[in-house]
Amino acid sequence: MSKLAISYQDIIAAQNTIKHVVNKTPVFTSRQADAKTGAKLYFKCENFQRMGAFKFRGAYNALSQLTKAQKQAGVVTFSSGNHAQAIALSANLLGIKSLIVMPEDAPQIKVEATKGYGGEVVFYDRYTQDREAIGKRYVEEQKMTLIPPFDHPHVMAGQGTATKELFDQVGELDLLVSPIGGGGLISGAAMVAKTLNPKCKVIGVEPEKGNDAQQSLEQGKIVKIEVPKTIADGAQTQFIGKKCFPVIQQLVDEIVNVTDSEIIETMKFLAGRMKMIVEPTGCMPTAAIFNNKIDVAGKKVGLILSGGNIDLDSFASMIKG
Repeated sequence: MSKLAISYQDIIAAQNTIKHVVNKTPVFTSRQADAKTGAKLYFKCENFQRMGAFKFRGAYNALSQLTKAQKQAGVVTFSSGNHAQAIALSANLLGIKSLIVMPEDAPQIKVEATKGYGGEVVFYDRYTQDREAIGKRYVEEQKMTLIPPFDHPHVMAGQGTATKELFDQVGELDLLVSPIGGGGLISGAAMVAKTLNPKCKVIGVEPEKGNDAQQSLEQGKIVKIEVPKTIADGAQTQFIGKKCFPVIQQLVDEIVNVTDSEIIETMKFLAGRMKMIVEPTGCMPTAAIFNNKIDVAGKKVGLILSGGNIDLDSFASMIKG
């Protein structure tokens, strides 16, 4: 195995770094979901994490590693919403200035929350402007430190703590299913799962209209696509992170995709049967299982519900349609 950006020990270190601030999120089960699939499903509810998503784990871990000089200069990031909030909240807790580059069409609830946590928001057009170039400009002009949403070892390691926590709560799994956008979450998840149970299969799920990760895994190289038009805004990435991809290549067994309509039906189930609001991206693993994209019969399966940040009007209109 070649040298990867993160190790299992990095995730244990991250767990120790963030344990005093992170929520130990619950694991839910559902008899109806088990009956529907023929499996024993364990839902890791990161929708109950601080700021409503797993992203807080990686953001706080990354900011905790900064030097005194870096903390004084502040941090900049780019994000459609959850990483934006995570950086803003983490920076607030650590007394660091944060500047967040967000798309103009980012969900209003995520924009307002980011500002509420103390982040300064700068907007860009995701279809015509390069968010990375904007972020780098602030690094050069204001000497800020860039903390990208997924392609960063401390971020990746922090995200892996959700899966470590899941294994601590329910024991070994036969299968772990995770959403995949830029690859930070699934990189950490796969490192934990394969370390604690080498036989555990790890599967990523992404939107059908944004299947760059699936294409990348199949072709053996990072495939870049146009900005996908999907309700799963947390997975509207155009390509997998360069540090994430080798981890995915070595440790992720398969990547499947789901349609927006399948995501919406899953949102209805999780709200109606399990009394949870889960944002579209967080519904993708469950949607894949419910729509037979993954063989789970007779297996002990962990699913990461990555977040619950969705505007209530949008949520209502989706599940009513």
